[in-house]
Amino acid sequence: MTGSPHPPNSGAPPTEGDRQYHIGVAPGEVAEAILLVGDPARAERVAGLFGTVEFERRSREYVTYTGAHEGQRVSVVATGMGPDNTEIAVVELCQVVKSPTLIRCGSCGGLQPGVALGDLVISSAAYRLENTSLQFAGEGYPAAAHPEVLLALVQAADEAGARYHVGLTATAPGFYGAQGRNVAGFPTRNPAVVEDLARQGVLNLEMETSCLFTLASLRGIRAGAVCAVFAARHHGSFVGPEEKHDAEGRCIAVALRALHLAAALEAARGARPLWHPGLGPK
Repeated sequence: MTGSPHPPNSGAPPTEGDRQYHIGVAPGEVAEAILLVGDPARAERVAGLFGTVEFERRSREYVTYTGAHEGQRVSVVATGMGPDNTEIAVVELCQVVKSPTLIRCGSCGGLQPGVALGDLVISSAAYRLENTSLQFAGEGYPAAAHPEVLLALVQAADEAGARYHVGLTATAPGFYGAQGRNVAGFPTRNPAVVEDLARQGVLNLEMETSCLFTLASLRGIRAGAVCAVFAARHHGSFVGPEEKHDAEGRCIAVALRALHLAAALEAARGARPLWHPGLGPK
């Protein structure tokens, strides 16, 4: 039977029966290890790497698969684009999974000359240009990756032999004006945003990470992000179809491997609040 949403301002997300109102999943259907992707086609590609798929759900723009990857129960959720979609996904996932580990597996534009097309960028923290997260925490609140997930992503990229960079990401609230793209008839307020961010040492620009990191910190859960570079903003180039496919594949492989490594670090630390090198693995 379909239930009715909670009353306004009740403090609980609306539901339909036992399912979350937007993402359409119920308790038990989503794993603790979760990849967040924007593109539903990328979620399908991830699910194609599962040994088995136990659950599939499509609700609005959200697509969820749960299955087994190399012995670990894993879910992938396609959120669509932008921090607002990310907010809905993270808040509602946290209603059905007690302590998820969330890794964003996405795409981005590189801002530094040394960040080449097809490279991976692993975010240590994110510059909050978007305002969705401001509804939860003030402007000075840091948006940082969880240290264990950050280390897991770095190790996974090393193991894969992928070319990668670790550092600061900027998260924009949109694709055109917010990222300094001047389109005929739609002049942006800040055409120098790419140059300004590059001067501050920011590696890449995308649309989801700072919201994810802020919400994860507030909730006390682990989150990280790795993005494939599809555009080099400093000279206006973009990947071709074959290179895009290969870069996306590397990003997916690294993100999936990092979920396994993050689980191993959590097990190694036991009751301690955080893993450190002195704890092994033994």
